[in-house]
Amino acid sequence: MSLVPWGIWSASSGGVSPLVINYLVIAGGGGASLGGGGAGGFRTSAGTSGGGASAETALTLSPSTNYTVTIGAGGAGVVNGSGQKGGIGNSSTFATVSCIGGGGGGTGGSSGSFNRGGDGGSGGGAHIGAGGVAISGQGFAGGDGTTGNGGGGGGGAGSVGATEYGQIGGNGGSGVSSSISGTAISRAGGGGGWGANGQGTSTDGGGNTGSDGTVNTGGGGGGALTAAADGGSGIVVIKYANSFTITVGAGLTSSTSTALPGYKVTTFTAGTANVSFV
Repeated sequence: MSLVPWGIWSASSGGVSPLVINYLVIAGGGGASLGGGGAGGFRTSAGTSGGGASAETALTLSPSTNYTVTIGAGGAGVVNGSGQKGGIGNSSTFATVSCIGGGGGGTGGSSGSFNRGGDGGSGGGAHIGAGGVAISGQGFAGGDGTTGNGGGGGGGAGSVGATEYGQIGGNGGSGVSSSISGTAISRAGGGGGWGANGQGTSTDGGGNTGSDGTVNTGGGGGGALTAAADGGSGIVVIKYANSFTITVGAGLTSSTSTALPGYKVTTFTAGTANVSFV
């Protein structure tokens, strides 16, 4: 029996091999205030998804058909006492797969809902009260605020943000590692929370005190008393058989690698536009 190359039509094979796409989609991280920003939602078919969820099913798409790709920007950080919490990150999308941006960190100098962490892909850390709620299968909740003189850590794709205790900011939740490109990279960590007696820390793209989340990781911004740290932008990575060729719309920033035997890996880092395959 002769083998038919992937994606090549053959009378003996009965048609074209299916266009199967493995994907990693991460939304923009949440902006910080006193509480750390939550990480952007994290979904993948090539490993563990956010919130401890299993790998999702790869997509089977149609050649010569347009599919939308959008890279979500990070949410804007806000200065403590501004009367609003950090901004939610923007969603990222590939075809039918969409992730929600990370929730913003809670602020001081106001009351009620602005004190708690914002809801999102992963929840933002609170100044007072409960951390933000996460989207199931995308991330974890933000850390609580307990003293009124600090903030909880933003939730990460891999774990809950830590609670602020004793005026020490909560650590940001961990991210999740993906090897879709052939190299293990951890992304979507929550931002650390601010505290009068000590600062929370972060990892996997989340920001430390007053620092923005890392670009293209979906990391949350780091909580601070006087700074406004933004969330990191998201990313989309797709892997598909190397017999297919992708056409990328002008509104997207992307690169394609052929380093993995038998596959192409295309990484999208900014913008929105359609893509298609032949």
